[in-house]
Amino acid sequence: MLLKNDGVLPAPAESLAGKRIAVVGPSADEPRTMMGCYSFPNHVLAKYPAGTFPHKGIGVPMPSVLESLRETYSEAEVTYSYGSPIVSYDDSEIAAAAEAAAAADLAVVTVGDLAGMFGAGTSGEGCDVEDLKLPGAQHELVEAVLATGTPVVLVVISGRPYALGGLAQRCAAIVQGFFPGEEGGPAIVDLLSGAIEPTGRLPIGVPVHSGGQPSGYIAAPLGLNSQGVSNLDPTPLYPFGHGLSYTTVEYSDLTVSEAQVPVDGAVEVSVTLRNTGERPTEEVAQLYFGDRVASVARPVRQLLGYSKVELAPGQSRTVTFEVHADRFSFTGVHYRRIVEPGAIDLYAGPSVGELPLQAEVTLVGEVREISGQRVLRTPVRMS
Repeated sequence: MLLKNDGVLPAPAESLAGKRIAVVGPSADEPRTMMGCYSFPNHVLAKYPAGTFPHKGIGVPMPSVLESLRETYSEAEVTYSYGSPIVSYDDSEIAAAAEAAAAADLAVVTVGDLAGMFGAGTSGEGCDVEDLKLPGAQHELVEAVLATGTPVVLVVISGRPYALGGLAQRCAAIVQGFFPGEEGGPAIVDLLSGAIEPTGRLPIGVPVHSGGQPSGYIAAPLGLNSQGVSNLDPTPLYPFGHGLSYTTVEYSDLTVSEAQVPVDGAVEVSVTLRNTGERPTEEVAQLYFGDRVASVARPVRQLLGYSKVELAPGQSRTVTFEVHADRFSFTGVHYRRIVEPGAIDLYAGPSVGELPLQAEVTLVGEVREISGQRVLRTPVRMS
């Protein structure tokens, strides 16, 4: 998913023909970084010394990011510098990587994890961390490349969100890959070149500081912004649901079918999206709510529903969410799930951190206790 873009992306192959691309970082030429700890290459092959397993290779065809870059940008001069290892700290190759980046027109810097089991990797079962700084000397590697002044496209291939504060502000673009699997290398390069439209959205927040916490959409007031209370701000660098595309989408006209809804009723919530750019896209429209006053403390925002909306350039579509009152329920002071009457704030936008539209609906009636099954889905239709 595309987290940041200052305009350097998309970079079609013809735009970099004859140019120099410096590929830097340990993830670029190590396909095992594409997979998690229970994958065959990381779970089984990692237990054998190099070359001792009966079969050669990693067991599955898996093009690396470097291979994919060289194939797509065949008319460019693509160089590669390892930079630093993932699992251990070694900064001896960083200077050489920075030198290569300084001589290039664009630097693609790949960092992240190598999954393993029980301490054998930087992510996976039994591979915990004290903080969310990039493993090994990878933070220092990115810093050194950024210091050259060459535009940097940072590609993070990881099992957890790492803190990117201090780095992100100076990168021309950032792509978060998590563990993209066997076709991850070609997919990442297709995103960079613009062959595909980035439509992924963050399932967790990316923190600013290494001591921060990955945040979702559920948080108490101080979990979103502690201004005036604490000297530490927990606001994520990139929030839950965030992700960019190569076009722009405008949100408008958040409406509700009924201003008052019974505590056992349902309401339709509609929002209009318009592609104001020049490329087709698939926007992920997100609907959240906040319970203004309740008998127990409620999260400031909760996700009600979302929908991936296909939009041609200039096209508008209206998304309608069918929200049952059960979706506003919670466990009350008597440890029973209830729906309380009162005002509910509704929000729509492209992420929990960017909700430009707000509406209100009021639940009416007596407190309703839910016994047995409850409605867990928010059906969506489009027009």
